[in-house]
Amino acid sequence: MSNNKKSPVYVLGVGMTRFIKPRGKVDYTELGFEAGVKALLDAQINYDDVDQGIACYCYGDSTCGQRVFYQFGMTQIPIYNVNNNCSTGSTGLNMARTLVEHGAAECVMVVGFEKMMPGSLQSFFKDRESPTGTTVKMMADTRGITNSPGAAQMFGNAGREYMEKYGAKAEDFAEIARVNHAHSPNNPYSQFQQVYTKEQILESPMIHEPLTKLQCCPTSDGGAAAVIVSEAFLNARPHLREQAVEIAGQHLATDAPSLFSRSSIDLMGYEMTQRAMQEATKQAGISPRDVQVVEVHDCFSANEMITIDALGLCDKGKAHELVRKGDITYGGKYIINPSGGLISKGHPLGATGIAQCAELVWHLRGWANNRAAPNTRYCLQHNLGLGGAAVVTVYKRADGGTAPAVNSTMVGHRNKLGYNPAVVAKGFTQEHVDMVRSRKARSEWALQDVENKVEARF
Repeated sequence: MSNNKKSPVYVLGVGMTRFIKPRGKVDYTELGFEAGVKALLDAQINYDDVDQGIACYCYGDSTCGQRVFYQFGMTQIPIYNVNNNCSTGSTGLNMARTLVEHGAAECVMVVGFEKMMPGSLQSFFKDRESPTGTTVKMMADTRGITNSPGAAQMFGNAGREYMEKYGAKAEDFAEIARVNHAHSPNNPYSQFQQVYTKEQILESPMIHEPLTKLQCCPTSDGGAAAVIVSEAFLNARPHLREQAVEIAGQHLATDAPSLFSRSSIDLMGYEMTQRAMQEATKQAGISPRDVQVVEVHDCFSANEMITIDALGLCDKGKAHELVRKGDITYGGKYIINPSGGLISKGHPLGATGIAQCAELVWHLRGWANNRAAPNTRYCLQHNLGLGGAAVVTVYKRADGGTAPAVNSTMVGHRNKLGYNPAVVAKGFTQEHVDMVRSRKARSEWALQDVENKVEARF
């Protein structure tokens, strides 16, 4: 594997929709368009500046990406459609970074979207082998299978093993969920805004021990987008350097043979998370304990516990002690999931990794002023997909400094939108759309009535 120094890569713009309960009322074309317009506005560029596009989604036909991107313009750029289970969004970010750092692109737009169905995740293809079939067989062979949703069983079993090996208790997993729910009201894009006590979480319906309902992420409809650019692209726009965030380290890892070691923890990709973290922090030149703000893939509270351990944010087997000390929230060692995490923010699969990116970009800019951590210099992102892939990313400011305190009035002045998107979820106007859609190759036929539908929701 090459360790040659690559060109710096930056996140210049981000945008996202509110995450909502799947009701079939909003189509993926609208979700992708809204998120993309917001990211282009945030980056203060036009779609003509984009030279490659990456669409991230799990549920949908083969070229949904083109359907979304053509709404911005039919500029004949390469457009890729990415599906890597729940890590799809960050896989798209990893592709964009790779393209830019190797000089294959100057500006890549990544758009993640998902229109989901209510209830637990289901396989659509019954006439062929499931990509996680060997994982399910191992679970059946080691812990058995119940009538609970499959993902809840897998992660719940991993939580049980953590309890058996290291002494964690059911209350520790509930505390993780309590913290995430407590964080969510500060995120205007969160699907859930309610705050719960630990007792309420423990008393909610049991899904698969130790996981109760309020410790499980919901299915969601939503979209998120990011604009990834080169050093040269940023240098040509020096007035935007203040908002640029560098991808200081990033690695996508897949499973090792330990996946089938008969450990429920290993079965959830523990080693690939470890590997991704080791490589990402090595690239960034930091240790795991150097980060201040973290977004982890908490599809279930048990996975957050295991991930804290795998990322090296604590000594091995001590994640529950970190939780008990209050070191995953404000006033503690780290701020983990200030967005509310998947448990509270929601989990539209293709958008999740990009929404995590947006949250951390806002922190490093100093825009997340209602949920900021003091002296934030490094932010860490973890996104996991069973099957499997884990992506870990380290972000830092382009100037390498700590995040400033920026009031929302100043944010609204800098972004020319008049408001702070980190703390207020707003829409856009027809004028805004006209600013970012292609000037040379726009197609009203490709757009259809999507813009009107999106603006009507605002």
